[in-house]
Amino acid sequence: MPRGNLPPEVHRVRAKLADGSVCYYFSLRGRKGTGFWKDARPFPKVAEFFLAYTAAMEAAQPKTRGQMTEALVDAYLQSAEFLALKPRTQADYRKWALRFSDEFRDDPSVMFEEAASRAEVNDWRAQWAHSPKQYDYAGTVVTRILNWAREAGRIAEHHCSFKKVYRSDRSDVVWAPEHVMAVRKIAPEWVVRILVTACETGMRPGDLIRLSRAHIEPTPGGRRIRIKTNKRGKSAFVPVSQAMAEIIDCTPSDRLLILTNASGNPLTEHRASEVVRQWRDKAGMTPERLGYDLRLYDARGTAATRLLWAGLSLSQIAGCMGWSLRTAAAMIERYVQVSPSETDDVLTLLSEAREGKA
Repeated sequence: MPRGNLPPEVHRVRAKLADGSVCYYFSLRGRKGTGFWKDARPFPKVAEFFLAYTAAMEAAQPKTRGQMTEALVDAYLQSAEFLALKPRTQADYRKWALRFSDEFRDDPSVMFEEAASRAEVNDWRAQWAHSPKQYDYAGTVVTRILNWAREAGRIAEHHCSFKKVYRSDRSDVVWAPEHVMAVRKIAPEWVVRILVTACETGMRPGDLIRLSRAHIEPTPGGRRIRIKTNKRGKSAFVPVSQAMAEIIDCTPSDRLLILTNASGNPLTEHRASEVVRQWRDKAGMTPERLGYDLRLYDARGTAATRLLWAGLSLSQIAGCMGWSLRTAAAMIERYVQVSPSETDDVLTLLSEAREGKA
């Protein structure tokens, strides 16, 4: 129900009576013992209702800002738990935390100790029901904030833990050789370098844009990339393939970053992903034509196969990609389904890798 149709701070509970009728009970949100009205209508308009509401507000204990949801969110955004998050995660959480704060700013934080508050939070995040991912993210951030508040002793409990609606499985989406070649034929060199590096290393866009000469290390048999990933904060070790070696060796000697924009300036994660999408579409590989949305991130499946070609074991590939052994094997099998020219050889290598693990 729209909260704006009730006076500020009014909490309404719907109850079904023994005779089958419905009754609504009204109280002040987050304040026990402040029930002031009951009615068969969800939005009473009679003068007596507003007189009872005014009397309840006057009799209630005054609220301080420290008890309000807005102050609770502010405290979370300054907490050690929040500050320990990665910068990208902080930015995403802050956006949703402030949306939550703006919606419930005039409500006391103890309202979330009441079971009925779950329905109110669900009503708020329902405005993103058209986007399951955003709908879930809103619930995730609220849960994180209230979990922190409970552990910090600011509330006794809460009822806002939500099941996930969004499920993403892109294991069957990979860049096949013909996809990469189509982009290479028409795209500028700086765009090709982004795509080829992604396919050869399997790095996420956030790691691709900060790859530099400092991450390249010599090995007894060649070179490798050693980089601490943004997402998990763990070091990944990726052997430098011949194609990747060409990218590195062709980088101007006065440039630290391996990948840049057309002007030689640093890329953003969004820009790297977006420019590959733009040239993918110009190459005729639109989602409408392919039947799926091929993204820069999907180069990870291609990279897993390249690592298998290079002689890495499944456990080593899983370590480079941040996957389980099962996921690594599944991604490689899917890759050879969309790349028939390599099917037999890759499946033989995959079989040998599995036998070696056994």
